Amino acid sequence: MNTPTQENQTADPSMSRVPDQGFYIPLRYFIVLATFLLSLLLYIDRICISVAKDPIAGDLMLSDKQMGWIFSAFTLGYALFQTPSGWLADKFGPRRILTMIVTLWSIFTALTAAAYNFVMMLIVRFLFGVGESGAFPNISRVNFSWIPIKERGLVTGINFSGSRLGGAFALPLVGWLVATVGWKTSFIILGLVGIVWAAIWYWFFRDEPANHPWINQHEKNHILTARQQPEQKITPLSGQMLFGNSSMWLNMTQYFCSNFIFYFTLGWMYPYIKSKDGLDYVTAGLWASIPLLAGACGNWFSGWWVDRIYRKGQWVLSRRMPAMVGFTLAATSVLALVFVEQNVALEIALLSIAIFGADMTLSPSWSLCVDIGKRHAGAVSGTMNMAGNIGAFITILAFPYLKAWFGSVTPFFVIAAVLCVLAIFCWSKLDPERPLVVE
Repeated sequence: MNTPTQENQTADPSMSRVPDQGFYIPLRYFIVLATFLLSLLLYIDRICISVAKDPIAGDLMLSDKQMGWIFSAFTLGYALFQTPSGWLADKFGPRRILTMIVTLWSIFTALTAAAYNFVMMLIVRFLFGVGESGAFPNISRVNFSWIPIKERGLVTGINFSGSRLGGAFALPLVGWLVATVGWKTSFIILGLVGIVWAAIWYWFFRDEPANHPWINQHEKNHILTARQQPEQKITPLSGQMLFGNSSMWLNMTQYFCSNFIFYFTLGWMYPYIKSKDGLDYVTAGLWASIPLLAGACGNWFSGWWVDRIYRKGQWVLSRRMPAMVGFTLAATSVLALVFVEQNVALEIALLSIAIFGADMTLSPSWSLCVDIGKRHAGAVSGTMNMAGNIGAFITILAFPYLKAWFGSVTPFFVIAAVLCVLAIFCWSKLDPERPLVVE
């Protein structure tokens, strides 16, 4: 049986004391709420272009393949800047870096409305992806400093459920917004919301619990003793340490496989069912939101399961088991889609099971990055997410091209199922007790 290391089981004597004064809601709960809302906004902004695909394509006279390149331009920018964004979070702290990147992506969200042709849209969406790339690596760095290790799985699940709820919420809401005020005004409104979040974050957040003026002594003691203990001497994370480690490559591979499945739901599911079944904006959005809601449930369930297994003293199993079960569900459901003829309800049901399973892998994946990265959690999680979004980039292009080449979506779903099996193998070898940097 694998037992968590002694540094992560440090007793917290402060937990038996009464808090400093009166009723007190732990400050870290508000920080989790803020990162949850950021995750919500992240995916509302991201999925907006999928909902607005038809009016954008009509106004700019774009084909499906050109729209596929526009969708993928975001994922390319998002993937390439994951590691640099994570490194910036580690070096300068998520307070400043998150403020900067949310402001940046919000500006480019609004500037999407100014794009007037295919090339301009490619550039704007690429830069939008660059801005969004730092969100989850920075959130990982926040979790390392503020979240006790026994709460890490659930907090990660809550954060990622925000992204799925954001996508689910965006599909009917943005569909209504686009139909009401037009796609250009919709992007401008969403950009303004992001700038407001960035301003509040800079005012409210501090990189270390000890530096926050609002935290009471009880909670500060609890966090500092119950979180994963940082190294006394910080060893710089080199490229050799990062890319010369077999665990990092296994982690990157399994996350590539996860995103290959999920990004079909984000990018092509809405226009696919809308076109195939002749649905209006809002009806298509309601159908397409169901798998994303299932993904949110997968995140909550997995986050709870990760922490439950960890508390039984099984650190390795707490990461492996939820991920392997999740990929098994995803592989089975995606393969079953091959045998379903035109039946939107059954297709959405199977996709919901697949996304529930795929999203079960997120809490263990991002928890593992913090486990093995420690103070370098931003760079490690960013590198994993870079690999995942290379999978997203390929997915966005693979779906329309495979459909055109074979006249069917079957090859796409078969490839997705095979990748899930590969991910299960990767997880059988991953170990959270082996950090990338050993002091």
